[in-house]
Amino acid sequence: MTEEPSRPAGSCTCLEMTSRRPQKPTRFHAERQDVRAPGWIRLLELIEQAAADGREVFTPLTDLTPEQRRQVITLPPTIAKLTAVRHLGLYGSNLVRIPPEIGAMSSLEMFDPYTSPRLHWFPYEITHCTQLTGSRVSTRRIYGNYKYRSHFPQLTDSASEFDLDDLDPGVWGAAAIRTCSVCGQAVTSANLRQVWISLWTSGADVLPLLVNACSQECVETLPEPTKGYVPQPHRGGPDIKQPAPGHHPLTE
Repeated sequence: MTEEPSRPAGSCTCLEMTSRRPQKPTRFHAERQDVRAPGWIRLLELIEQAAADGREVFTPLTDLTPEQRRQVITLPPTIAKLTAVRHLGLYGSNLVRIPPEIGAMSSLEMFDPYTSPRLHWFPYEITHCTQLTGSRVSTRRIYGNYKYRSHFPQLTDSASEFDLDDLDPGVWGAAAIRTCSVCGQAVTSANLRQVWISLWTSGADVLPLLVNACSQECVETLPEPTKGYVPQPHRGGPDIKQPAPGHHPLTE
């Protein structure tokens, strides 16, 4: 058993924890990571240490103070260096997003962001972690969960050229989008296609995944969504028809 830090002071009210209809529309968390914050700087150091010593269990929040943990709302792209890590522990985090670089953690078997109340979705790149067989996620807090069927944020159409290195996270889900979630090729503002898909990702949880695709062809190569969820990749919003909330569809 790894040590688990206390839960962060912050919480989240942007999802309605009820199956009552109609529910309010949802929106991505808009916070940007403060890269000058002591918690962020310490996390960068911990990642470098873990990459250097090749450790298999990485639970960085246990090495941060409560205040430092509150300062971390995403993970650095340098997690791509953690190719030996098998267990990533993020219990009780203040995270609002996971970067696509998690897909480079080729040895990852267990992903544990349990009791991270502001973490509502995950990058499609997590499906590139082919060894992933376990996860512990607060599923009542994620978009489209079977108990409440919370709305997915409405995704934005690319109507004009814009800077993919300086995005509004509240609109696009991230401050930057550089590569295709599916094929890994560079993305431009003209060819970006964003869609949602719900997949049985780890053998433990069905997760809402955000796909940043470089073409409609890449969207069309996505796997079939998990039974009991929206049956095709979609653009989100309150008008998307989801199955009724209630029993877990995979147990019926």
